[in-house]
Amino acid sequence: MGKLRVVSYNDDVFQDRQEAGRLLGDVLKDLPGSETVVLGIPRGGMVVAEQIYRRLNSELDIVLARKIRAPADPELAIGSISEDGRFFLNKDLVLQVNADKDYIKQEKLHQLAEIKNRLQKFRRFKNKVPLKGKIVVVTDDGVATGSTMLAALWASFREEPKRLIAAIPVGARSSLELLVNQADEVIVLRAPKYLGAVSGFYAHFNQVSDEEVLEILQKSVKEKIILEKIKEKK
Repeated sequence: MGKLRVVSYNDDVFQDRQEAGRLLGDVLKDLPGSETVVLGIPRGGMVVAEQIYRRLNSELDIVLARKIRAPADPELAIGSISEDGRFFLNKDLVLQVNADKDYIKQEKLHQLAEIKNRLQKFRRFKNKVPLKGKIVVVTDDGVATGSTMLAALWASFREEPKRLIAAIPVGARSSLELLVNQADEVIVLRAPKYLGAVSGFYAHFNQVSDEEVLEILQKSVKEKIILEKIKEKK
């Protein structure tokens, strides 16, 4: 079981995702940037991730893991599949929801197709960052049911990171209890008594487009090239 760190139990709103990311970056500032990879869950999570990575001067990447959905409850993750084909099933949950082999096979094919579509969009400019032996921070703009974050954590864990951290601006308390069993540490800035929708905790919660995600990724690649050139000159 991991460690749960709640910064506040109040229901104060964030100005926007950028502010949430900066605040998370401040909490995570002691992490060694050279050993850390920040993964954003698309799409809104990438805006948060960008601010954390800038604060840490770390690596930035997108996590394209997809959840394997329960037959009668698409919000419930019973497993996950990552962009490199790593597949995980929570056998206890599979039994609980009566997901048979045929259903799992079809769901796996469906989620692989979704990942393929996203790969074509998001991997044109940035190759996947290896996670083995790294400190990995997985983030989103908030967690309600926790299923999407859970899938991302499962997929990241299978790459054998040195340490796995879920960093969340706002999260439902019941979901945090679920996530803390899947990461070394779960950090949440706000854990209100009641969370209806994540959007309610932001003054500005605009839709994030694929183009914005691509721009963040492209920018991080260019910045890394510049930094490497500076190091070479030294």
